[in-house]
Amino acid sequence: MNFEQYLNYFKEILDATEPAAPYDDPEYYEYTKLNWSRTNRWLKKGQLTPDAQQTIAAVDQVQEWVVITEPWCGDAAQCLPFIHLLAEANPKIKLRIELRDQEPFSIEQYLTNGSKSIPKLVIRDQNNQDLAVWGPRPEPAQALFEKLKAEETDFETQKDELQKWYNADAGKAKQQEIIELLK
Repeated sequence: MNFEQYLNYFKEILDATEPAAPYDDPEYYEYTKLNWSRTNRWLKKGQLTPDAQQTIAAVDQVQEWVVITEPWCGDAAQCLPFIHLLAEANPKIKLRIELRDQEPFSIEQYLTNGSKSIPKLVIRDQNNQDLAVWGPRPEPAQALFEKLKAEETDFETQKDELQKWYNADAGKAKQQEIIELLK
Protein backbone atom coordinates (compact mmCIF):
# COMPACT_ATOMS: atom_id res chain seq x y z
CA MET A 1 0.00 0.00 0.00
CA ASN A 2 1.12 3.56 -0.48
CA PHE A 3 1.53 6.02 2.39
CA GLU A 4 -1.95 7.52 2.00
CA GLN A 5 -3.53 4.05 2.05
CA TYR A 6 -1.55 3.25 5.18
CA LEU A 7 -2.85 6.39 6.91
CA ASN A 8 -6.40 5.46 5.86
CA TYR A 9 -5.90 1.94 7.26
CA PHE A 10 -4.53 3.45 10.49
CA LYS A 11 -7.55 5.79 10.78
CA GLU A 12 -10.02 2.97 10.05
CA ILE A 13 -8.62 1.06 13.02
CA LEU A 14 -9.20 4.05 15.29
CA ASP A 15 -12.67 4.75 13.87
CA ALA A 16 -13.92 1.14 14.12
CA THR A 17 -16.69 0.56 16.64
CA GLU A 18 -15.29 -2.91 17.28
CA PRO A 19 -11.62 -2.95 16.25
CA ALA A 20 -10.08 -6.27 15.22
CA ALA A 21 -7.26 -7.89 17.19
CA PRO A 22 -4.86 -6.72 18.48
CA TYR A 23 -6.63 -3.34 18.58
CA ASP A 24 -9.57 -4.78 20.49
CA ASP A 25 -7.26 -4.75 23.53
CA PRO A 26 -7.84 -1.35 25.22
CA GLU A 27 -4.11 -0.86 25.92
CA TYR A 28 -3.19 -1.57 22.30
CA TYR A 29 -5.95 0.71 21.10
CA GLU A 30 -4.88 3.61 23.34
CA TYR A 31 -1.25 3.22 22.35
CA THR A 32 -2.25 3.14 18.68
CA LYS A 33 -4.29 6.30 19.22
CA LEU A 34 -1.20 7.94 20.72
CA ASN A 35 0.84 6.76 17.73
CA TRP A 36 -1.69 8.42 15.41
CA SER A 37 -1.13 11.72 17.20
CA ARG A 38 2.65 11.35 17.07
CA THR A 39 2.60 10.41 13.40
CA ASN A 40 0.49 13.43 12.51
CA ARG A 41 2.57 15.76 14.66
CA TRP A 42 5.75 14.78 12.79
CA LEU A 43 3.97 15.01 9.43
CA LYS A 44 3.05 18.62 10.30
CA LYS A 45 6.19 19.71 12.15
CA GLY A 46 8.94 17.41 10.90
CA GLN A 47 11.56 19.11 8.79
CA LEU A 48 14.22 17.68 6.56
CA THR A 49 17.75 18.79 7.29
CA PRO A 50 19.61 20.66 4.52
CA ASP A 51 21.96 17.67 4.13
CA ALA A 52 18.98 15.32 3.78
CA GLN A 53 17.36 17.59 1.19
CA GLN A 54 20.57 17.76 -0.82
CA THR A 55 21.24 14.01 -0.67
CA ILE A 56 17.67 13.07 -1.56
CA ALA A 57 17.66 15.53 -4.49
CA ALA A 58 20.81 13.84 -5.81
CA VAL A 59 19.14 10.42 -6.12
CA ASP A 60 19.03 10.00 -9.89
CA GLN A 61 18.00 6.37 -10.21
CA VAL A 62 14.52 4.99 -9.56
CA GLN A 63 14.25 3.48 -6.09
CA GLU A 64 11.51 1.72 -4.19
CA TRP A 65 11.47 2.21 -0.45
CA VAL A 66 9.53 -0.49 1.39
CA VAL A 67 8.70 0.11 5.03
CA ILE A 68 7.58 -2.89 7.05
CA THR A 69 5.51 -1.62 9.97
CA GLU A 70 2.24 -1.69 11.95
CA PRO A 71 0.12 1.14 13.41
CA TRP A 72 0.68 -0.16 16.96
CA CYS A 73 4.45 0.38 16.68
CA GLY A 74 5.68 3.34 18.70
CA ASP A 75 8.99 3.58 16.86
CA ALA A 76 7.14 3.64 13.54
CA ALA A 77 5.10 6.64 14.71
CA GLN A 78 8.41 8.46 15.21
CA CYS A 79 10.22 7.23 12.07
CA LEU A 80 7.71 6.67 9.29
CA PRO A 81 6.73 10.35 8.89
CA PHE A 82 10.38 11.26 8.22
CA ILE A 83 10.82 8.37 5.80
CA HIS A 84 7.71 9.64 4.01
CA LEU A 85 9.08 13.20 3.91
CA LEU A 86 12.38 11.95 2.50
CA ALA A 87 10.72 9.83 -0.18
CA GLU A 88 8.28 12.58 -1.08
CA ALA A 89 11.18 14.96 -1.77
CA ASN A 90 12.24 13.06 -4.90
CA PRO A 91 9.84 11.70 -7.56
CA LYS A 92 12.32 8.91 -8.36
CA ILE A 93 11.61 7.39 -4.93
CA LYS A 94 8.44 5.36 -4.54
CA LEU A 95 7.39 4.58 -0.97
CA ARG A 96 5.44 1.42 -0.25
CA ILE A 97 4.20 0.14 3.10
CA GLU A 98 3.91 -3.52 4.07
CA LEU A 99 2.27 -4.63 7.28
CA ARG A 100 4.49 -6.85 9.39
CA ASP A 101 1.69 -9.13 10.54
CA GLN A 102 0.09 -9.74 7.13
CA GLU A 103 1.27 -11.42 3.95
CA PRO A 104 3.80 -11.33 2.36
CA PHE A 105 5.56 -11.47 5.78
CA SER A 106 8.72 -9.89 4.36
CA ILE A 107 9.92 -9.14 7.88
CA GLU A 108 11.20 -12.74 8.01
CA GLN A 109 14.01 -11.62 5.66
CA TYR A 110 14.92 -8.57 7.77
CA LEU A 111 15.10 -9.71 11.38
CA THR A 112 16.93 -7.67 14.02
CA ASN A 113 18.90 -9.97 16.31
CA GLY A 114 16.36 -12.70 15.51
CA SER A 115 13.30 -10.54 16.25
CA LYS A 116 10.64 -8.99 13.99
CA SER A 117 11.47 -5.46 15.13
CA ILE A 118 9.86 -2.66 13.15
CA PRO A 119 9.87 -0.34 11.37
CA LYS A 120 12.26 -1.66 8.75
CA LEU A 121 13.12 0.39 5.68
CA VAL A 122 14.33 -1.59 2.68
CA ILE A 123 15.76 0.51 -0.16
CA ARG A 124 15.64 -1.27 -3.52
CA ASP A 125 16.86 -0.39 -6.98
CA GLN A 126 14.77 -0.49 -10.14
CA ASN A 127 15.62 -4.21 -10.53
CA ASN A 128 14.14 -4.96 -7.09
CA GLN A 129 17.59 -5.58 -5.60
CA ASP A 130 18.15 -4.49 -2.01
CA LEU A 131 20.55 -1.57 -1.79
CA ALA A 132 20.25 -0.96 1.96
CA VAL A 133 18.21 -1.82 5.04
CA TRP A 134 17.58 0.48 7.99
CA GLY A 135 15.73 0.09 11.27
CA PRO A 136 14.07 -0.49 13.59
CA ARG A 137 15.21 2.79 15.15
CA PRO A 138 18.15 5.21 14.97
CA GLU A 139 21.37 3.89 16.51
CA PRO A 140 21.31 6.23 19.56
CA ALA A 141 17.69 5.23 20.29
CA GLN A 142 18.63 1.56 19.83
CA ALA A 143 21.52 1.97 22.28
CA LEU A 144 19.15 3.60 24.78
CA PHE A 145 16.61 0.80 24.31
CA GLU A 146 19.27 -1.89 24.83
CA LYS A 147 20.57 -0.10 27.95
CA LEU A 148 17.07 0.16 29.44
CA LYS A 149 16.37 -3.48 28.60
CA ALA A 150 19.67 -4.61 30.18
CA GLU A 151 18.73 -2.66 33.31
CA GLU A 152 15.39 -4.55 33.28
CA THR A 153 13.50 -1.26 33.16
CA ASP A 154 9.73 -1.70 32.95
CA PHE A 155 8.01 -1.24 29.57
CA GLU A 156 6.34 2.07 30.50
CA THR A 157 9.68 3.61 31.48
CA GLN A 158 11.26 2.32 28.25
CA LYS A 159 8.46 3.95 26.22
CA ASP A 160 8.78 7.24 28.13
CA GLU A 161 12.57 7.41 27.80
CA LEU A 162 12.46 6.61 24.08
CA GLN A 163 9.75 9.24 23.58
CA LYS A 164 11.94 11.84 25.29
CA TRP A 165 14.83 10.86 23.05
CA TYR A 166 12.72 11.08 19.88
CA ASN A 167 11.37 14.49 20.86
CA ALA A 168 14.83 15.88 21.61
CA ASP A 169 16.28 14.47 18.38
CA ALA A 170 13.43 15.84 16.20
CA GLY A 171 14.17 13.42 13.36
CA LYS A 172 17.81 14.34 12.81
CA ALA A 173 19.45 10.98 13.61
CA LYS A 174 17.14 8.90 11.43
CA GLN A 175 17.57 11.31 8.52
CA GLN A 176 21.35 11.24 8.88
CA GLU A 177 21.47 7.44 9.02
CA ILE A 178 19.21 7.02 5.98
CA ILE A 179 21.04 9.55 3.85
CA GLU A 180 24.36 7.92 4.77
CA LEU A 181 22.96 4.74 3.20
CA LEU A 182 22.30 6.69 0.00
CA LYS A 183 25.74 8.29 -0.30
